[in-house]
Amino acid sequence: MRFNRAYKIGELLEPNKVLVIFGPRQVGKTTLVKDFLENTDLKYRFENGGDLDLHDWLGSLRLSEIKKHLIGYELLVIDEAQKVPNIGNALKLIVDSIDGIKVIVTGSATFELAGQVGEPLVGRMNRLLLFPLSHLELLSHYSPGEIEKRLEEFLIYGSYPDVVVTENITEKIFKIESLVNSYLLKDILEFDKVKDSKILRCLLALLAFQIGQEVSLNELANNLNINIRTVDRYLDLLEKSFVIYNVRGFSRNLRKEVTKTSRYYFYDNGIRNGLISNFNSLDKRNDVGMLWENFLFMERLKKRTYQRIYANAYFWRTWDRKEIDLVEERNGKLFGYEFKWSSKKIKAPKEWLETYDNAEFQLITRENYLEFIT
Repeated sequence: MRFNRAYKIGELLEPNKVLVIFGPRQVGKTTLVKDFLENTDLKYRFENGGDLDLHDWLGSLRLSEIKKHLIGYELLVIDEAQKVPNIGNALKLIVDSIDGIKVIVTGSATFELAGQVGEPLVGRMNRLLLFPLSHLELLSHYSPGEIEKRLEEFLIYGSYPDVVVTENITEKIFKIESLVNSYLLKDILEFDKVKDSKILRCLLALLAFQIGQEVSLNELANNLNINIRTVDRYLDLLEKSFVIYNVRGFSRNLRKEVTKTSRYYFYDNGIRNGLISNFNSLDKRNDVGMLWENFLFMERLKKRTYQRIYANAYFWRTWDRKEIDLVEERNGKLFGYEFKWSSKKIKAPKEWLETYDNAEFQLITRENYLEFIT
């Protein structure tokens, strides 16, 4: 089964610019590009970044050589482009020197980790971040009722494309464990910043039990028996590798607000559960609230990204533990969202409403979550 992805590549392509498609491994970047190529009228050249012949002519940075291979083509596509030597400078040379050409490259997190394309392509690049399947995309194949019926499945097994289309539970778990063991840390290890993945796995397991809570670097360092600087560097690598997402506290003027700590969410619930080897049903778990919060936060992030809803995202908490799970600052206004698995009604914290004029508040439960994320 192929899902209609939220991004339409044709809308993002521009002459003499590079469209860089980022995202976690195995979320469908190559499939997205191939689907576009099957329906385009552009004359294109498709290359795999692992091809040594491509390395010879593109990595050489000789314009005359590069032009020989691109004569007559309107579009150059390079899959796994991070494998090409000098890729950022080569792409800059192409879009600066070949009039009207369009370029698409897919890349893993190594692009971000090594800064391969950022500096060379300043002003010459459009970025597209692809996530595991969003509920926006699932609605193209399933009715709202079908999706709500499968809610427990998404909370436990996540939404990687290959996992979603697999019906057998044992096979789902096998595929998630394969993702965790074979792909999750591959970019970091390939980048050679970390020699041993064991500490990273332990760090991620600790974070998995702290979803929705402020994370103490001191505590993590003590538990892992490493220094704080190393913890901070590992967290940064894991963010840039699309494994975890960092959220900071929001404040404008209250001294009693918590602002200098972070919360971390996982890009996918299935990956989170795979890291702690817990695929139990919801009635046998004590972390349903964490699963619910992680799921809603990431699905909302997907919605904002795909629908180009520009907002800053934070959490809000006071030292006396009044809190709001997600605060979106958009169009000069604050929107607070509290995530509750139960249907128990709660009111907005009084301090929130009194401190921020015209701030809104909404409780997100199983009764109204689908509208919130789609």
